[in-house]
Amino acid sequence: MNAAVGSLGVVLALTAAALGVATLGAGLLGGSTRLVRLGNRYVPLVLGGALIAVFAMERALLTHDFSLAYVAHNNATTTSTLFTFTGMWAALEGSILLWGMVLAGYLTAVWVRFRRRLEDPLVAWALLVILAVCVFFFALMLGPANPFRELAEIPLQGRGPNPLLQNHPLMAFHPPILYLGYVGFTVPFAFAVAALITGRSGEGWLLETRRWTLLAWGCLSVGIVLGAWWSYEVIGWAGFWAWDPVENASFLPWITGTAFIHSVLVQERRGMLRVWNLSLVCSTFALTILGTFLTRSGVIQSVHAFSTSQIGPWILTFFGIIAAVSIGLIGWRGDSLRSPGSIDSPLSREGSFLANNVLFGVFAFIVLLGTVFPLIVEAVNGDKLSVGGPYFDRMSTPIGLALLFLMAIAPVLPWRKTKTEVLADRLRWPLAAAVAVVVLCVIGGLRGVTPLLTFFLGALAAGAALRQLVLAARASRRRGGSIFGALVGRANGGMIVHLGVVLIAIGIAASGSYSTARELTFKPNQTQVVAGHSVQYLGPHQVTLSGGRTRLTARLRVDGGRIDEPALTSFGSGDAVGTPSVKTGWREDVYLQLITAPIDVNGRAIVAVFVKPLIVWLWIGGLLMAVGTGLAIVPGRRRNPVDPVSQDVAVAVGALS
Repeated sequence: MNAAVGSLGVVLALTAAALGVATLGAGLLGGSTRLVRLGNRYVPLVLGGALIAVFAMERALLTHDFSLAYVAHNNATTTSTLFTFTGMWAALEGSILLWGMVLAGYLTAVWVRFRRRLEDPLVAWALLVILAVCVFFFALMLGPANPFRELAEIPLQGRGPNPLLQNHPLMAFHPPILYLGYVGFTVPFAFAVAALITGRSGEGWLLETRRWTLLAWGCLSVGIVLGAWWSYEVIGWAGFWAWDPVENASFLPWITGTAFIHSVLVQERRGMLRVWNLSLVCSTFALTILGTFLTRSGVIQSVHAFSTSQIGPWILTFFGIIAAVSIGLIGWRGDSLRSPGSIDSPLSREGSFLANNVLFGVFAFIVLLGTVFPLIVEAVNGDKLSVGGPYFDRMSTPIGLALLFLMAIAPVLPWRKTKTEVLADRLRWPLAAAVAVVVLCVIGGLRGVTPLLTFFLGALAAGAALRQLVLAARASRRRGGSIFGALVGRANGGMIVHLGVVLIAIGIAASGSYSTARELTFKPNQTQVVAGHSVQYLGPHQVTLSGGRTRLTARLRVDGGRIDEPALTSFGSGDAVGTPSVKTGWREDVYLQLITAPIDVNGRAIVAVFVKPLIVWLWIGGLLMAVGTGLAIVPGRRRNPVDPVSQDVAVAVGALS
């Protein structure tokens, strides 16, 4: 029954999306408002089909319906309820189903948001593009990524999820939030394509999609940070980012999306960078599809990647279509995309944003090259190459430092041009604070050019952001408003995001430069000292958990505090997964990972002890980025009462008459 209901939902969503594309296309090309209205009616059917399919899959997982191959391979009767529920996105087919549901949700949200203007060609073409993307993903679910494929012989027990995917509750949050970011970039892409098709390539489509872009970018940012936290808490290596190809696959659209969010301000204010912004939007969406290919095609080996599948050629073809359509449309509208303005001076807000975009472009190229170059070499001559962390660290460090510098000066620069005296005056207090931070670090015994330069530039950028927030708060108080009201809006929300980025940059520099790692052999009741922290081993402990799991722990006490228990958990499949124990502090984490399994007959244990400075700043920085994005999405005090669509109404009038 679950297979039949789920397949029915997929067929309903695919059929509705295909009919919507055909009807809207016929109406737009033929100038028929009746067909355009009819085409819009298929949107809720797409969402309905997606929800039916998701309901059927979750029901199959929760009832352990092993007649479905997906359930048999990714579920077991011994799997806990939480990880039974999250099993829907624990493997290839279920993750595509989650993608389809999120995409249908965005489609419906756009349809509801523009319900009074559904006959506007710009909105209609945007809906058509999103529906076309829906056709592709739901077609995958009927073809090579069918989540409702049945088994000829039904097993009595399933294999259960990958042990790494049932070892931390972040599994319930990280993938869905990441998908909200990934899939969310479909909306600005659709409006960009619609603007190119209709010839309304001014600033109207940017205003329409501003908050959609911020929402997608914010979700992608939070998803990446949660992924880093999951890696830190689960894998047991005391790291959070390894430049894994799948990590890079999510990072690439974040880079281009960040560049777009900055450069769009220049187009809105000065009418410049139109081609560049359209290229960034299309590139960001294309990179989400490329990331899907890297993650789900089996071409890479990664702890994050799903097993080899047959959908690789499908996704790669779709990526090629997106790239070709985007390049073709931008080339077709090239003459009308010429900017009416120009940069008056490099020492200006738009000049700093242009430099910012150049750096982000180089950054994206470096990450993309390091990620796909080994795949290209292997495809051409069969040689296996590996591009590891040293390449990415060496190439990205100077770019990261330059971006921190631009984060410091951009908020204090006015538009058009300024004098160096004005810039020096506005940076006086941030510069003094940055110098004080470096002096205190040196007095405290910290050394190293790169980390100290990071602290200096980070403090400078934080000072510039705080200066902007203080000025906004004062202006709000003079108007009789609240401090919270001063934080609402894109500009000041962006400054809070900057503060979050600064905390993350400082955390990365400190943990990468001043960490301590030791592998120690303990006897019961023995105490050893690592980087000034006393670690006492109290002895082993073994417990039996639900679901046939057993957990072997080493009981340790750090600095005389609570008992920490790094563990090795054995699942029913026989796989053992390490679970570190982390003693978190504002200044540093003490990270404990049990190495030996089982602990020997004398009770001895080998434990890896890591002391990681300022790691918690990364998670606080991610939280600040989420808060800042939320404040940026909320309309500020100077909200334009005219809906942005109306800016292009004159062009649309009579288009369908």
